[in-house]
Amino acid sequence: MSEKIVQTAGREQLGEFAPDFAHFNDDVLFGENWNNQDIDVKTRSIITVVALMSQGITDSSLKYHIMNAKNHGVSQKEMAAIITHVAFYAGWPKAWAVFNLAKEVYNEPVAEITR
Repeated sequence: MSEKIVQTAGREQLGEFAPDFAHFNDDVLFGENWNNQDIDVKTRSIITVVALMSQGITDSSLKYHIMNAKNHGVSQKEMAAIITHVAFYAGWPKAWAVFNLAKEVYNEPVAEITR
């Protein structure tokens, strides 16, 4: 069993403004869903990057999930192959945007994920 994933960003950023959303983010999405052992965290990280990329999400949330994937063992070579593969299905311009984020992440040293 891997280390339990704990998320606090929802409560830290939205706890007073949107406490229900913060609860769902921290306790359900990251608490229950990300700690479900039916899919390993490396695969779950890849799925998340692909889902966000296909929607055209290229903000800090995607950068966070690319870093999360890196920290869960997705190599730079694997990430490049994933983005290239998804480009054919989700769109070439989206891939360019995601590659820019991935290059930033993979040029940084592996760090602990702060939530």
